[in-house]
Formats: sequence, structure tokens, C-alpha cells
Amino acid sequence: MAFKIGVMVDSFRLPVREGLKKAKEIGAAGVQIYAVRGEMDPDNLSKEARQELLKYIKDLGLEVSALCGDLGSPGFTNAQLNPERIEKSKRIVDLACDLETKVITTHIGVVPDDPSSERYKTMQAACNDIGAYAEKKGCHFAIETGPEPSSTLRRFLDSLDTKGVGVNFDPANLVMVIGEDAAAAVANLGPYIVHTHAKDGIQYKPIDPELVYDPEKRSESPEVQIPDHFKEVPLGEGQVDWKQYLKALKEEGFDGYLTIEREVGENPEQDIKIAVDFLKNLLA
Repeated sequence: MAFKIGVMVDSFRLPVREGLKKAKEIGAAGVQIYAVRGEMDPDNLSKEARQELLKYIKDLGLEVSALCGDLGSPGFTNAQLNPERIEKSKRIVDLACDLETKVITTHIGVVPDDPSSERYKTMQAACNDIGAYAEKKGCHFAIETGPEPSSTLRRFLDSLDTKGVGVNFDPANLVMVIGEDAAAAVANLGPYIVHTHAKDGIQYKPIDPELVYDPEKRSESPEVQIPDHFKEVPLGEGQVDWKQYLKALKEEGFDGYLTIEREVGENPEQDIKIAVDFLKNLLA
């Protein structure tokens, strides 16, 4: 059982094909690609363009670990907006199939503690719909960790009627926003984990997740400054206990991608290269 190292192409902040070449240069085996707008929007990619892109990726010796289908705030918390967002997500699932990956990652909004709330039911309905579609295609619609405790997310996943919804496990989000130990969260979510982000961070003090994941609510609380609460840092420099975290993943039977994501920093290419070397040394 061996993990594979991937890179979020968009972290290089380059056009897709240039980012793919960089991923190959620094020694990644796979890539995750943001597929919501611009050149990777499913609506902008013909069948021929998809085939050409897949060939380009394969010719580099890479594979697609996942697509990122994150449509941004408010996730799937708004029943009026959900029909359009659900259809868009299904088109991203189709694109994933064409690029020969089985994982589409996303944020769905903050899952409430109360399963009887309208918001909870709205999110359930959306995930059941997209998840059923993904399941038919042999794919997983993977919810990214961070907006809520892992126990809350586990209860939500257990409540769904489809096996097409999984987890994109981001240890840094849990550390930074929830203040939760990554290895303990893996034990909660293990059977659902289909992809991971390799990211690290530090929490300085607690914060309401709604202020992190909902820009509208954040604008209503200008006194809350995110840098006062947490910071994303290069791999190995944060509060993720990587040895215990990877051990927990192995114990749960996960041997897929550790996909490096770097959302901040002045020199992402350098940080990503350091992250690849960090993981390779850890896995050696």
C-alpha cells in the first residue's frame, strides 16, 4: 500500500497546460484541476477538446487525481439556487469521466448540527441528487473537510441515500478552522475518504466557520480578521501531525492521492516543490 503524490494545478497560478508541465517537472504522479469556469468549464470543452487534453496529460506521464467542482458560497445551502448548481455539478461529473478520474471535490457549505433543520434537509437533497448521478457513473462527489467537525460530517454522510458521496480530506482546514486533530478526524470519516489535500496550517484562536466559508457573513463582521485566527503554512511547518495522520489513513485503508494544494504564499512553485520533497521523505 503506497500513497501517490498529486498537485493542484491551479496552485501554480498558470494556464492549465503550463501548470501540468510544472507538476510533471517537480515529480508529481497526478493532478487535480479546477473545473468550474474559464478554459476548464465543462461548457467550454467539446468532446474533441476533452480527448486532446486527456492525451496531453497522459503524454506527460500524469493522471487526473480529481477535478475540483467547487461552485463557491453558498454551496448547496440555498434551495432556490440549488437546481442550477446541481445541474452544473453533474456536468462536472461528466467531464471527470471524460478525463478518466472518479473524484469531483467540492465545498457544500457548513453542515448544521441539527438534522431536522431546513438547511440540513436542503443540503441532503442536493447531495442525494448529485451523489446518485455520480454513483451511476462510478464516481464520487467528495465533500471537503473543514467547515464542520468530522463527527457532524460523518452523521450527514450516513444520512444520505447514495454511496456516490465521499470525502476529500483536507487536514489543514480541520486544524485551522475547527481545531480538530487530523488523525482523529480520519478515524471518524475513514470509509468515506476518496481523495486528500496535502496542506498544513496553524490555528491561533477559534473562529465561527460561517465567517470563513460565507463571504457575505464575513462582510457583516469586518472586525473579524482571518489572519488573527489561522494561517496556511508550507507542509511540515504547521499543526498537522503528518506521521500520525498518514498512519491513520493507512489504518483506514486509504492509499490514494495526497494532492498538494497551496492557496497562499508569494512563491507557490517553490512551496509545492518543498511539499513534494517533504512527502517523499516522509513516505520513504
